[in-house]
Amino acid sequence: MCSSHCRNLPNGLQLGCKKLIALLYLCMAKYLSEQSNLSKPREVKVIDGVAVVYSDVVVHHFPMGDVEDPDLYAAQPLYDWQQSDAGAWVMANAVEPPFWTRQPDMLSFGYRYYIVARLKEQDQTYFKLKWASVK
Repeated sequence: MCSSHCRNLPNGLQLGCKKLIALLYLCMAKYLSEQSNLSKPREVKVIDGVAVVYSDVVVHHFPMGDVEDPDLYAAQPLYDWQQSDAGAWVMANAVEPPFWTRQPDMLSFGYRYYIVARLKEQDQTYFKLKWASVK
């Protein structure tokens, strides 16, 4: 293994490329599993004799570069989306208040933010038909 591809850890040990990649994937998997706890499973409720299906859907996403405080920098795009037509509609029709998650973006070495809303199946269809092409 080439020594230029090895990394020195703070404790003086060297970590080869394959072990470093495996460690990064392990950390990412742990981070993603912690983030996925916010999401709820699909739910069916009977309202006035009609079955209504609720589930989570990603209603907006955007990238964020590698900045010192990504949540602070993400506040403006989050607010801009909330003030848009799609954002206002989602805020009005969501069963519960929408939430956002931050996940590492391995392609850009930054982050990707996702806004997730819990919507009825009929509202999901309306949202996807009206705003699916809008990022």
